[in-house]
Amino acid sequence: MPTSTLIPSSTLTLPSPGKLNRMLHIVGRRQDGYHELQTIFQFIDLCDQLHFSPRHDGVIELTNAITGVAHDDNLIVRAARLLQQASGTRLGTSISIDKNLPMGGGLGGGSSNAATVLMGLNHLWKLGLTKAELARLGLTLGADVPVFVHGHSAWAEGVGEKLTSVTLDTPWFVVIHPSVSVATPAIFQDPELTRDSHPITMARALQGGASEWRNDCEATVKKRYPPIAVALDWLAQYAPSRLTGTGACLFAAFDSQQAAQTTVAGLMHQQKHQHWQAWVARGLNASPLQDALGC
Repeated sequence: MPTSTLIPSSTLTLPSPGKLNRMLHIVGRRQDGYHELQTIFQFIDLCDQLHFSPRHDGVIELTNAITGVAHDDNLIVRAARLLQQASGTRLGTSISIDKNLPMGGGLGGGSSNAATVLMGLNHLWKLGLTKAELARLGLTLGADVPVFVHGHSAWAEGVGEKLTSVTLDTPWFVVIHPSVSVATPAIFQDPELTRDSHPITMARALQGGASEWRNDCEATVKKRYPPIAVALDWLAQYAPSRLTGTGACLFAAFDSQQAAQTTVAGLMHQQKHQHWQAWVARGLNASPLQDALGC
């Protein structure tokens, strides 16, 4: 399990974990255009790594660029500046990232990065803000940021910000990214997207398990992105497969690490699918970030 590293130079290294939506129901659409959701978030041990060094000149700097994202638009930079402004601190930071989570994959990479920045700089700058305060700041950056601050598997409602901790099974997952980029706004604007799933209780969702665990975005995504439909069908040969978020990543749960690794090994031997990325990841109830910070 990743741990924080605090060395004499005060450099701090923290994990920024991915998440899966074990289920995702869309139960309505608000007047502001956002959708009302019911979802179950679970963390996985596939993580980016963020490295923080404090600065005394107030500068916020991401030292390695991420392709296709302007420096000032990056959620890492935006989160650091938001916390700096909200707290009134005169401190700054230089941040670098080891990027492992695919961009636009539905694993929450950008939101997770933002949460790790908020949590990490709150610690490094010794601000003393609570998780609730950090989550409220994070929500202004994105609906998924609060769950990464919250740090535990959760039943979520609203736009995903109303969180209740839950304890889930922790299988081994095969996660596949079929080298497709999904435009999330286009999925939520699609007129054929299911927006009227009947709301269910958290208890029913947890007791119903797989019978209630579907993703209402999946049909729309499969129609718009045929390669994702192909990947879902391929993985379904081995275990029930499902989209996470609006994709492009999909996943299936396995009882053992060996079974998951065998599935990935089989995929790697199929030349026609060698452009897909695939990982074996363990499901977690506690975020590695919380473990690293000891909170």
